[in-house]
Amino acid sequence: MPKRVGRYTLVMDKSPGILGYASIAGKKEKDGPLGEFFDTVHDDNTLGEESWEKAESQLQKEAVEAALQKAALESQDVDCILAGDLLNQCISSTFGLRSMSIPFLGQYGACSTMAQTLGLASLFVETGIANRAVAVTSSHFCSAERQFRFPLEYGGQRTPTSQWTATAAGAMVLGAPGRGEVKVNAVTFGRIADLGVKDANNMGAAMAPAAAQTLKDYLSDTDTRPEDYDLILTGDLGRVGCDLMQEILRKGGIDISTMHNDCGLMIYEREAQDVHAGGSGCGCSAAVLNSLVMRQLSTGELKKVLFLGTGALMSTTSSQQGESIPGVAHLVFLESQVK
Repeated sequence: MPKRVGRYTLVMDKSPGILGYASIAGKKEKDGPLGEFFDTVHDDNTLGEESWEKAESQLQKEAVEAALQKAALESQDVDCILAGDLLNQCISSTFGLRSMSIPFLGQYGACSTMAQTLGLASLFVETGIANRAVAVTSSHFCSAERQFRFPLEYGGQRTPTSQWTATAAGAMVLGAPGRGEVKVNAVTFGRIADLGVKDANNMGAAMAPAAAQTLKDYLSDTDTRPEDYDLILTGDLGRVGCDLMQEILRKGGIDISTMHNDCGLMIYEREAQDVHAGGSGCGCSAAVLNSLVMRQLSTGELKKVLFLGTGALMSTTSSQQGESIPGVAHLVFLESQVK
């Protein structure tokens, strides 16, 4: 059973193993620095579907199928799937996974959804609620623009602080301790932080306080330091959010500059690909984690990684009503089992 350490952190006793993982990405992501590490890439962002939303559902389905294949499992071998996306009522997840006949638990944590689903799936396996569980999330640039900002046909200008929603998905299959090359050791579910940011084109600033807060909570609970980890991976603050998070932490006496990276900065060449402050979207951190980072953990190149998923908890309704953008961040401690 997991043990609560400190106020906010759950430390695993058995440490569930990651049996399979996969990432699917679109053309812009393929052309970025991590293009060669994705399991599947699509040159056509419609994926042959008649709408952007259906294309995103297909992204998520492909990610789960690829992860299951790498785990040598079928859908009937999975006890539950925890899935989410950015769209209203998580329609990308529900429509994408409806044919798989796996007990379904829809999740919403905005861009923190990969960390949220992964943390919960780990606890399901750790406690015996499930023998095997899947965590998956996705996003699509065109479907997100249509819902949160303007349809592409509008041709709106993007501000320098804005981030580019990744067309991507990532999935993980979790199972028995000792299996797989990577295990989950601990989870810290974050508290909502809101410093009054209202600019929907500056999500990094909205999420940074929550990211700093959750990391401080975890380090305090576990009595560890940033230097104890090879990588502290946020997802996805972008350039503005990363600078702000590091500034907040430095004021509290914590320096993560030498081991910190951000999925939103890793997935694109910011200037060459004209993505302004970097990448975002549920699929951004999901694809980065389930490509390069998991490969490095699986080979032992990375030993200890803190994956810190960050989410801006806004909606079109709240933004139109002038509300601020609350942020949340969930942390998952991943460790290589390769000796």
